[in-house]
Amino acid sequence: MFPKQPSQRIRQMTQMHRSNFWIWLSLALALILISIDANAEPPLVDIQSVNPTILVELRYAGNNNFVKHPLYPQGTRALARPEVAAALTTAQDILRRYEYRLKIWDAYRPVAVQAKLWQASRNSDYVANPEVGVGSLHSWGIAVDATLVDSWNRPVSMPTDFDDLTPAAMWRYTGPSFEILGHLRLLQWAMHRAGFWGMRTEWWHFTISDWKKFLPEEARQSAHVQGTQWNGQL
Repeated sequence: MFPKQPSQRIRQMTQMHRSNFWIWLSLALALILISIDANAEPPLVDIQSVNPTILVELRYAGNNNFVKHPLYPQGTRALARPEVAAALTTAQDILRRYEYRLKIWDAYRPVAVQAKLWQASRNSDYVANPEVGVGSLHSWGIAVDATLVDSWNRPVSMPTDFDDLTPAAMWRYTGPSFEILGHLRLLQWAMHRAGFWGMRTEWWHFTISDWKKFLPEEARQSAHVQGTQWNGQL
């Protein structure tokens, strides 16, 4: 065989360099995609796609909240992690035995919305600072705000309305109404049986009890939730 001409060698080297370039480019893109995926939003499902019988009225999609204007775009769905949606179905099944149902006031909340709530409140008893620790557990898809409705989807008497950032919204109701107390205890008991914790300052707020497993390892060490469990009788 005749020795290869210099031009042939140059073409082969050029092709080899091009091939190597595309290999390295593909690897770089794969690493970028892995990085993006690692920092992606949590896996979420539409709560009503899991259980259509759960009523949803996202308060931050309208004006009926403490900032008095919408924070969610029109058509926003109530999203949560699949495990949370499944636990809500368990709570719904319990409540339907007593001819009541769940209504969801809020579920997954983007960090950008949480920042606006913090700016409007600056009160860590009610609103988590998104720049401190893990921020709000709503932003991890592992907390919901919920209330009761009757079997006709009509609201029932509860201690306060949503976003009542006063002592009247405390987990432990101390008012005079036995009707309100009964409704609140039923909600708390059903959510506890389904695997949720409550919150000391907001009777409507519930976090999945094994919430820590949904956070990155480094965040678990510093995270702390003032959880309140049901310890009474129905």
